[in-house]
Amino acid sequence: MRAVPTWVDKVHDRDKQEQCIWDLCFKPDGSQLIVAAGNRVLVYDTNDGTLIQPLKGHKEAVHCVCYAKDGKRFASGSADKSVIIWTSKLEGILKYTHNDAIQCMCYNPVTHALASCAVTDFGLWSPEQKSVSKHKVSSRVTCCSWTNDGQYLALGLYNGLISIRNKRRRDEAYDVLSVADWGQRLSFYQLSGKQIGKDRQLGYDPCFVKWFSRGEYVVVGGANKQCNLHTKEGVKLGTIGDQQSWAVGCQDGTIAYYQLIFSTVHGLYKDRYAYRDNMTDVIIQHLITDQKVRIKCRDLVKKIAIYRHRLAVQLPDKIVVYELYSDDAADMHYRVKDKINRKFECNLLVVCSTNIILCQDKRLQCFTFQGVKEKEWIMESLIRYIKVIGGPQGREGLLVGLKNGQQSTSVRCLDMSASRNRLAVVDEHNTCLVYDINTKELLFQEPNANSVAWNTHYEDMLCFSGNGLLNIKASNFPVHQQKLQGFVVGFSGSKIFCLHIYSMSAVDVPQSAPMYQYLEKKLFKDAYRVACLGVTDGDWEALAHEALEGLDFDTAKKAFIRIRDLRYLELIHNIEERKKRGETDNMVFLGDVYGYQGKFHEAAKLYKKSGQEHKAMNMYTDLRMFDYAKEFIGSGDPMDKKMLITKQADWAKSSNEPKAAAEMYISAGEFVKAIEIIGDHGWAEMLIDLARKLDKADRESLSRCAHHLARLEQYGYAAEVYSKMGDHKALIMLHVDAKHWEDAFTLVEKHQEYREEVYVPYAQWLAENDRFEEAQQAFHKAGLQAEAVKVLEQLTHNAVIESRFNDAGYYFWKLSIQCLDIARDEPDKMEEMLPKFYDFQRKADMYYAYHSIQRYTDEPFTSHLPEALFNISRYLLHQMNNDIPHGISKAGTLYALAKQSKNLGAFKLARFAYDKLQAAKVPGRFQEAVDLGSIQIRSKPFLDGEELLPMCYRCSTTNPLLNPGGGKCVNCSQPFVNSFVSFEVLPLVEFVLEDGITDEEAITILDLSVPIKKDEDRKWNESRAGNMQSLRLGDEPEDEEEQEDPFSNKLLTFDQGDTEFRPVIVNRNVLKTLSRADVYIRKWPRPLRHQYFRSLLPDVSITMCPCCQKLFHTDDFELQYLQNGHCPFCRHKQES
Repeated sequence: MRAVPTWVDKVHDRDKQEQCIWDLCFKPDGSQLIVAAGNRVLVYDTNDGTLIQPLKGHKEAVHCVCYAKDGKRFASGSADKSVIIWTSKLEGILKYTHNDAIQCMCYNPVTHALASCAVTDFGLWSPEQKSVSKHKVSSRVTCCSWTNDGQYLALGLYNGLISIRNKRRRDEAYDVLSVADWGQRLSFYQLSGKQIGKDRQLGYDPCFVKWFSRGEYVVVGGANKQCNLHTKEGVKLGTIGDQQSWAVGCQDGTIAYYQLIFSTVHGLYKDRYAYRDNMTDVIIQHLITDQKVRIKCRDLVKKIAIYRHRLAVQLPDKIVVYELYSDDAADMHYRVKDKINRKFECNLLVVCSTNIILCQDKRLQCFTFQGVKEKEWIMESLIRYIKVIGGPQGREGLLVGLKNGQQSTSVRCLDMSASRNRLAVVDEHNTCLVYDINTKELLFQEPNANSVAWNTHYEDMLCFSGNGLLNIKASNFPVHQQKLQGFVVGFSGSKIFCLHIYSMSAVDVPQSAPMYQYLEKKLFKDAYRVACLGVTDGDWEALAHEALEGLDFDTAKKAFIRIRDLRYLELIHNIEERKKRGETDNMVFLGDVYGYQGKFHEAAKLYKKSGQEHKAMNMYTDLRMFDYAKEFIGSGDPMDKKMLITKQADWAKSSNEPKAAAEMYISAGEFVKAIEIIGDHGWAEMLIDLARKLDKADRESLSRCAHHLARLEQYGYAAEVYSKMGDHKALIMLHVDAKHWEDAFTLVEKHQEYREEVYVPYAQWLAENDRFEEAQQAFHKAGLQAEAVKVLEQLTHNAVIESRFNDAGYYFWKLSIQCLDIARDEPDKMEEMLPKFYDFQRKADMYYAYHSIQRYTDEPFTSHLPEALFNISRYLLHQMNNDIPHGISKAGTLYALAKQSKNLGAFKLARFAYDKLQAAKVPGRFQEAVDLGSIQIRSKPFLDGEELLPMCYRCSTTNPLLNPGGGKCVNCSQPFVNSFVSFEVLPLVEFVLEDGITDEEAITILDLSVPIKKDEDRKWNESRAGNMQSLRLGDEPEDEEEQEDPFSNKLLTFDQGDTEFRPVIVNRNVLKTLSRADVYIRKWPRPLRHQYFRSLLPDVSITMCPCCQKLFHTDDFELQYLQNGHCPFCRHKQES
């Protein structure tokens, strides 16, 4: 820190008497100095000390002056109790007075209001108000100051108190108040009154205290006739000094204007830079990571030195040595290692691992960290520069530059290369000289240098700065320059450490220029080492290609790895492998390199020179340069021609020229590739033409042709191709895929082994088109009984869910027949299938019958007669004794029975039905009718009409309308046979054959039987034998004993009250007496036996469906057949 006086003046009055300088202040822009001297206000130009103008207006001594922060006006206060406001043009614009002499003044830095303080009061004046507001104080005001935000005013009183006044309430108080009193103390306080730190003893009576403009330092002056500089904590730094100019006024009238200069205190070692901050702190900055750490020394820092893990700081009365906490290169935490509690005078300071070196003029002194002097050197000239250049711990080397330097020229800066073979020196003539240390030979010199540094990572490169330029020199190449402000102090890799004024920065400098200089000389390895210091990706690529063309594959490989170019790395790996196998022709290797770089013609020339024409042909072929490739085809080599055509076709295909590609593939014999292109583009005619030309043995090509033709729906052409191949299975599958079922069936007739391949897809197709019944038959034909049953079960389930009970009955009948077929074809499943057959038959009958009941209960109109609904209801209730299938409503059946019984006069049965309904859960829509019917039926007689009661045709017993045992006779237990339209009881009695009589024998006997006469009064006799009928006239009737019917005698073969049913058993003799026209046979397939029924009323016409074996009144059956066109139960259509 240095104080340089710029100008000095002494003030006298007219009588040449010295005038006391009471106060002075700067204009905010620093261009003028306002001085209170005697009873005048003097205005000086700060540049040269010229008195601009003396201002008169006060009658007595001017005690204080102050300038507003906006620079528009200033004020002066005098012992004459007046305050004068002056403009910046030095004109007085306002004057006001206090009751006592003015002691001090201060402008508000924000509102520019003026606080003027007298002995007993203080006033506040602002340009916006006319009057001055005044406030009383308890003691004389000796000094005053505003906070930076203008909210608080501090008044220093003569009685030792400080009064803080605020304009409005503020929550936080961050301003610091500095107080210097005549107790010779300097103190710091918060606005709350809390003291900051401790009192600092001054040793003299202070007369003034002023903050620097940014608040980093405090200037105090007084009875010691000095201006002292203190930190904001009160630490004394010395005589005045700052970055700005300061003025000092004295009692004898002397005005001194000083320029204060702060020197830079810093140290550098590699990437760590230590420098002084706020005069008392040390900041260590890592130049690479830009990390910073602050060490508070709380005293004036005079010198700083840093080396490896050591840091030395010289304070006024001691030297403190710090060390890093760890050996980690990124560690930035320091701790105190040792202190040397001695006062040293030195010009330069450096630190080593175990010592500190002090330099004073010509003397070098080496001390331990405990303060013990170990060595001392006396140089022949003043020491200008000193630097630790490394070495073993405790034996480090020092580089010292003397004033007499080289050839009597002073050394300004010097540095040694990493290997200590070369020395760079900058002299006072700004010349950079580089010497060989071993031979002391001057290697080269460069002008315009003010500092120099070797690259710590590369021996043959240095940089120096000067004239605003950075110069980088590698080896003996010309210097590369770029703009840079400041001094170069370090060079590490691609980073240059530059000190500009007071800040240190790390500048990234790509090493492109030195690298290209090495490349021009084909020094690839040196260029690679320079590139490792830091170049752009483009520079790495240039290095890689130059090295590759120079056949330096090792350097090229490293460079390509750096830029991650896998393509060229693969090329280098390929060349290295070929070298290991013994290839040595560098011309071929260079041709490969040129080919990769796109220099195809140069590569082809090299291939031709080395006798490798096929490489040139392959290269041009891969590049689709077929015209160039043809120049390198060997004479008469068909394989080369085929390969060329194939590749040309590949190119045509990728170039979206499919037709040309297909033709080229055909000419090259690549039929499969051609077929794929033709098929993908749908050229059916071209495809079939090619297929017709192909040999029958080329099955792969023909198969692909057929596949594409089928995909294009050209089934005729596809069939032609499959026929040519003789592939019957593929032909059948073609028809199946095309849904040409008739053609498929025709082929299956000839090739039964493919039956399943046709009928299974056919059945699936039928099912997808909602033709489930046909699908079931198709599954059946395919022999897939399980699938057939599964389809029927799903159809049945859907029909029940959708209340299509007629369809449900039909599907259950189909299921029962399916089960019977399985039992016949698979004997091992007979025991499982026969119970299912009977169950499905019963469910089919019930769903068929319930269809009429459901339509009657759900629809407003019905086509059935009341008697039919009455019989159907009774039939269903008899069948419900076991269990009720899903979907059938017992309540609906009882409701229909109740209504029809009531209408037909079966009042007893109706009452029974209504009672059941009252106990059951009835749908809401029936409830009112049920309740009304239940009441009405009470008025009817408790009996059923006799004409409604069914009669057993076996035992002639009249049966009740409802039998708890089911639909059979209450006397003989003979099951009733119902007509499956009106459900009336048919005059049929079932009989069974005697043991030993087969169904075939029984049918033969019945066909040949001669029946007895039916009426003895007839004049003609009728007989039947097989399919023949005979009519005899005039024959005598036989005796009545011979006319007796043996079958009628068999009807009564049961015991009254017998609980077990005994069927009618017929032997051969009885069979011979039966008329074939009166016997109805249900011819069930095996393993079931036939069922036989004898009509006891031959005049009643009965019809049996040959498909479902159901029996009907002939009139009912014919009416239903005419209406629907098929059997009402099984939907079978009889052939005409």
